[in-house]
Amino acid sequence: MVDPVTRRTAPYADFVLKQVGRLPAGARVHPELLNTQVEFATGVCQTVDELRGQLAAGRAELKAAAGREKLGLVSSGTAVLSGADVHLTAGARFERIGDIYQGLVEDYQVSGCHVHVGISDRDTAIAVINHMSYWLPTLLALSANSPFDNGRHTGYASWRMIQQSRFPGSGLTPWFGSAAEYDHFVDQLVDFGVLVDHAMTFWLARPSPRYPTIEVRVADAAATVDEAVQQAVLTERLVRYALAELDAGREAKPIGDQQAKAAVWAAARHGINGPAIDLRSGRPVPARQLLTELTDLLGLPPVHPRPRVTGHPVAVVDALMEDL
Repeated sequence: MVDPVTRRTAPYADFVLKQVGRLPAGARVHPELLNTQVEFATGVCQTVDELRGQLAAGRAELKAAAGREKLGLVSSGTAVLSGADVHLTAGARFERIGDIYQGLVEDYQVSGCHVHVGISDRDTAIAVINHMSYWLPTLLALSANSPFDNGRHTGYASWRMIQQSRFPGSGLTPWFGSAAEYDHFVDQLVDFGVLVDHAMTFWLARPSPRYPTIEVRVADAAATVDEAVQQAVLTERLVRYALAELDAGREAKPIGDQQAKAAVWAAARHGINGPAIDLRSGRPVPARQLLTELTDLLGLPPVHPRPRVTGHPVAVVDALMEDL
């Protein structure tokens, strides 16, 4: 949420959420970690048209709710301009997060576009994630829209991902052979005191701790409905491709830890218009080449990334308010 006069973030999530009226069936709004953020989640969608409709309706209602409080709303990976009185949302779990991570979360105004794809068997979900990991940096590069850090242009396409990388257990999900192995590893991180609970990991894909789904949270919050739909379609098709590979008896090979970190960093640094790392071959390639190879692999038409708004931070906020 932003003040439409100063364009700085506004700490009034509670007020805006109380103004939200009718939402699509199954959709919900939530508070987020900080009091400048709100989250919208669609219900379960069976078609692209249904998803697009729910996203458009939900964004419109949140925008109207913010307007009733004389506020603006933007969707981006980081806050372009930060305002005053930013603090953690009230609640025991948020307080626990603040206690563990201290200064890392005091101004952690980052937002992602999360996509859930239904898979009820958790062992299958783990095997699918192993396959997906090769392509998650490409989805990040495509989505990257957060170059600003409180008015400062960082030089990164996704500063959100750089901020997130400071937390334990971030980046691509390690290779696991089963859901039990995954659960044991997460339980260890909780026992070590570096995660709040089993529901909190920072990996870019995971079996959802709440739903019978794979949850992919690699993308920056999408500026537009079309870009959110694009991420959902690519993610769903990538899951479908991984399932076909498993049906054919082809398991994914583990990715080296440093190669995985390098690929995520390159995607965050350069976005879709720069160099990237092909985790299949271990070679540097243009990010757009990987995007073309991904869409070909998934049987989708070519994706033409929308140019990012650049320039003065105030102009960027204005453009983002229009994009919503």
